[in-house]
Formats: sequence, C-alpha cells, structure tokens
Amino acid sequence: MLRLRPTINLFRKIQCVVNLSDTKQVDTTYMEIPVYDIDKPQSLEVRKARLHYQSRKRGMLENDLLLSTFAKKYLDGFTEQQTMMYDRLINSPSNDWDIFYWIVQKQPTPKEFDNEIMDLLKKHAKNDERVLLVKWIFENQHKLQTVRWCSSSLRYKELEEATTQSHLEHVAPPAATAPDVKPRPHITPEISFKYDDLQVSLAAPYQLQRKPDASDLGFGKYFTDHMLKIQYQKELGGWQKPEITPFEPLTIHPAAKALHYAIQLFEGLKAYRGVDDRIRLFRPDLNMNRMNLAAQRSGLPMFDGDELIKCLKRLIQIDQEWVPHSETSTLYIRPTLIGTEATFGIMAPESALLFAILSPVSAYYKASGDGAVSIYADPNVVRAFPGGVGNRKVGSNYGPTIDATARAVSMGHHQVLWLFGPNHELTEVGAMNIFMVYINEHGDKQLSTPPLNGLILPGVTRQSIIELASQWEDLTVKEEVITMDRVIELNKSGRLLEMFGSGTAVIISPISRVSFVDKDIHIPTMKQPQPVFQRIKDTLLAIQYGHIEHPYAVVIS
Repeated sequence: MLRLRPTINLFRKIQCVVNLSDTKQVDTTYMEIPVYDIDKPQSLEVRKARLHYQSRKRGMLENDLLLSTFAKKYLDGFTEQQTMMYDRLINSPSNDWDIFYWIVQKQPTPKEFDNEIMDLLKKHAKNDERVLLVKWIFENQHKLQTVRWCSSSLRYKELEEATTQSHLEHVAPPAATAPDVKPRPHITPEISFKYDDLQVSLAAPYQLQRKPDASDLGFGKYFTDHMLKIQYQKELGGWQKPEITPFEPLTIHPAAKALHYAIQLFEGLKAYRGVDDRIRLFRPDLNMNRMNLAAQRSGLPMFDGDELIKCLKRLIQIDQEWVPHSETSTLYIRPTLIGTEATFGIMAPESALLFAILSPVSAYYKASGDGAVSIYADPNVVRAFPGGVGNRKVGSNYGPTIDATARAVSMGHHQVLWLFGPNHELTEVGAMNIFMVYINEHGDKQLSTPPLNGLILPGVTRQSIIELASQWEDLTVKEEVITMDRVIELNKSGRLLEMFGSGTAVIISPISRVSFVDKDIHIPTMKQPQPVFQRIKDTLLAIQYGHIEHPYAVVIS
C-alpha cells in the first residue's frame, strides 16, 4: 500500500522561502492555502481562475511546481465537467490528492498503479470521477514539464470581484457525473498555433523594469516587461497554446539541439511610434515568410505567419509604453525559434520553443562625424557559400563573423565587406545588404545591388528599396553582380557616386571608405548634393513613422 502524506487541513500556515528569480528571494511566511466549497455557484471562467490561483499558491508553498504546471498546461482546455472534477480533486481532504503526488514523485509501474486504483475504486464506487482524473494524470504524467509559472496572483481576485453576486446566484452548479471519455488536454492543430488561444499573464508590480532614458538605449541592452512563448511538442500534437508572460530567463536542457547543432533561427523587425502616436510595424509579413523558410531549412516546425503577427501585436500593446516617443529610437522585436529536444543526434527536433522579446533601441553603429562608416574587404574570409544558408536568418551565419569583424575594427573600420569567389564579388556588408549608385554606360544614374543568388539574405529593407526606387523616373534600378574590380574602375573614372548598406537595424548606413588588399578607396557618398541614400532613407522613415500613409506600414490599434 501507499505511504500517504498527511491530510491537508482546511487552513494552515507554513513558513517557507519561494525562489522567484535567480537573484531574489521573497519570504512568504504565513501564507494561507484556502480550500473552497466546490458547490458554490461560480461561472466557469471564475472557477478556472480560482483553480489557477490555488494551484500556484500550493505549488509555491510546498516547493512543488508540478501542480502549478499541470494547471497551467491543461486547465484552460478542460470542459466544465472536467473542471469540476479537478476542483473536487484539489479541494478534497481525502487521499486522492496524495495519489497525485505519489504518481509524479514515485513513478510507479502500471501494475503497482492498477493495484492502487482497484483499492481506490472500492472506496469510491459511487463517485469514480476523481479516479478517472487521477488515472489520466498517471497516463500523461510523462508530459508534465517543470516550468516556471509567473503571473499576478491577483487575477483570481480581480475576476471574482468583476463577477456580480446576482450573476452567481443564477448559475446552477454543474453536474458532476463521470465523463464518457477519458479527460485529455486541449491540443491545437500541428500546422500552427492560433492567436485565439493566446493566454496572457501580466507582470506583478515588483517585476516591472525601470525604463531607461532614450540617450542611454544603445542597441539591445534593455528589455521590456513581457515576452511571448509558444511551445512545440510533437508527442502532444504539435504547436501548443501561445502565452504572454512576464520577461524571464529560459530554462533549457543542456542537451538541447539548439545548443549543440545551432538548430535555431531568429528574425528582426521594429515597432515605430508615429507622429500621430500610433504604433506601426513595417512589412511584418515578409519577416514571417523569411522565418518559415529558415525553419524549413533547419528542420524546425513551420507556422502561420499571420497568427504570429497577431500575437506580436498583442505583446506590443501590453508593453506599448516601451515604444520610444522619438523618431531616432524604436522598439526592436526579436522572434526566435530554437530546437529544445534533449537528445544527441543531428536530426529534426521533436520539441521546439518559439519566443519573442522586445528591446528599445537607438543607433546600431557609432559612425564617423559625417554619419558614414568605413568597411574592410577581406578576400581571405567568406560569409556564405553556394548551397549553404547565407540566404536564411540563422544564428550560424553570424557567430563566425565576429573574429573577422573584430580585426576590421582593430584596423579602424566599422564593418566587413563580405566577398566571394575569385572575382571578389560583393555579397553583404556586416549584417546588411549593400547598394551602389553610379553613372552607367548610358549616362543614367543607376542604383545596383547584388542579386539573390543564395549567398545573400533577402532583406525586407532591401526589397522595399528596390520596389520604391523602381517607381522613380530619374533612377535606374538593377540587380547585378558587383565585383571589387568594378568598384575600383567606377571610382577611378569618377562615375561611382555612393555606396550604402541597408537593414532593419540601421535602415540606411552610408559608406565613405572601403579598404581592399593594399588599396584605400574613398567613396564620395557624403559629397553628393542630393544623395540617393538620403532620399531613400527619408522615404522609408516617412512611411515607418506615419508621415505618409502607405501599405507597407501596419498600424497596431
């Protein structure tokens, strides 16, 4: 027979310390665990909120996250009948609750468990609903993951106060008959998660961060109060419900594939506070398309981009005060998808985590006095190669560039101009796409950029520049192979006018100098009376900050 824990009293006071973060501990001396009258009339929403509250409180006090994890993962998907069953279990002073702890702690064999269930059935022959739920917990306990559950404990109280007493008096107690089928958690379709399933847990006051001054922002140094997390579990049917939680560190297994085989990818987009105080995104659909292409190449699960955009909009709405009230600063959005399956072996992971964090940012580069950057073209290093993943936004494209970039900086430059092949073809500059403005053979001003040949990331800003500039009658736009010999030739003949990089982080970054082998090539970008780069930059910023209405800008209501 089982060794049962002591029966839970209706009210008890326990002195303990709950570890709420890696650096802070909060004394929870004399917190009470109430047991409720389950037959009290309550709406389903209030009953579930109260059960979340009870589960979290008991899990905290007993230093046991299994209970709060179980409630967090499955309770919202329970039917009214299943919710009543869980209510009876959590508020029962009998030994049913001890069986739950016995299951998740001892991990009994099926034979041991069946013997115990038979004894329990004999005791509760007329009320076997709790037995069914306990049996379901046993059969699914391998799916319970110990994860941190952060939420304001006031949610239950707020909901209960919002529900009037008159409404509660007219709600009949739900029937407590045993269900026809075994309870199981609600699972969203594998093809994608759904915004309609989004669950929001707001940060408590003590979890809110101080907002920095705009002058101190830098790039990616500060983060907002909340984050978006969406789990993928193949054994549970695929994508799970998305959730917005207080910003917190991730808990990841040391054997996770993302840590060993770089099975991960990310995106970068921005939220802009416009002149009308409305917040806008810039072509987020292109980021979603690119993210799915990277997921497909990396063996990670794909998803519906529109659903993620809706989730990101909600996250930004919650943290909207972090969007700078300035046209020199923005809110950077970093969706990331990582393989979390804890197994060695280079294969598609069966579990993954998609998360998004937000960071208020200012300028990416500290340029020279005139705002231009200097770049170093090193023919001995390459960023990407044919058939590789240079056209996908995966982390393995960026880590190996750090050493070459550090060498360039030590020589007085800002970034590396990445070349490829014996002809030294230009591909990208730093993490940006590169453009060149020159006078072509017909005497026309031409804007050129290397073609998407698999070596180059299909930048959102790059595509927008090509589409916008193609509508200007005084400028020819062309995708063509550009070599260093061509750059040197055009510069010597006086036909090279401008060079600049483009990307989400920098928008437009003019280039004034290129160092290549033993040559120092000075580009007259900043000497043009009406530079093309400035015209492009002004147009993009006008769209992003709402000075002009344009379909590229997506307004967050």
